[in-house]
Amino acid sequence: MAHHLQFGWELSGSGWARCRIADGSSEWKDSVSYCTDALADMLHGVAGLYGPHSVQRFSFDLEPAEVRWVLRGRGSDVDVAIHAFPDMDTSFSAPDHEGTLAWSSTPPRSLLGHVVMEAAQSVLRQHGEDGYLAKWGRYPFPVAALQDLRRLHLRHDGCERPHDVAFP
Repeated sequence: MAHHLQFGWELSGSGWARCRIADGSSEWKDSVSYCTDALADMLHGVAGLYGPHSVQRFSFDLEPAEVRWVLRGRGSDVDVAIHAFPDMDTSFSAPDHEGTLAWSSTPPRSLLGHVVMEAAQSVLRQHGEDGYLAKWGRYPFPVAALQDLRRLHLRHDGCERPHDVAFP
C-alpha cells in the first residue's frame, strides 16, 4: 500500500505558525501559538518514537484551545491521533479520550520522521535561527531537536527519499 503524508509548518505572523498534516484522505490544519515551544515539542515527540517509549504526547496551544498529539508506535507504523480540547488551561490533566478526535492516520514511522524533519529544515532555511526567533518570539529554533530527529531517521529508517545534504 502506498502511503501519502504531508506535514507543513509555516511562520504566519508574530508568534503564530500554520500547521498542516494530511494523509491523502483527510487533513488537519490550524494556527499554533508561541505559548508553547510547539515545533521543538513536535520534533522531540517524533524522535522519541525511535527510543524505548512507544507512546509520545505533546500539545499545541491554539489560544485558548489545545490540540494534543498522541503518537503510538506500532511496529514500523505510527498511529497518529490529534485530540482537540476547548481550553488549554483546563485540559492539561484530561485523558486523551475526553478530547474530540480531530484527525488520525497510521503512516510508516519512516515517512512521519521524514516529512516532519523536512518541514522543520524548510523553516530553518527560510528564516534562519535569528529570523525564526524574531518571528516566533519566545523560543529559539530547535536546532538540537532537529539534528536528533535527522540522525535517528537516517540511522534507523533506511529512507530512500532525498535528504537535504546541506543541513548542518
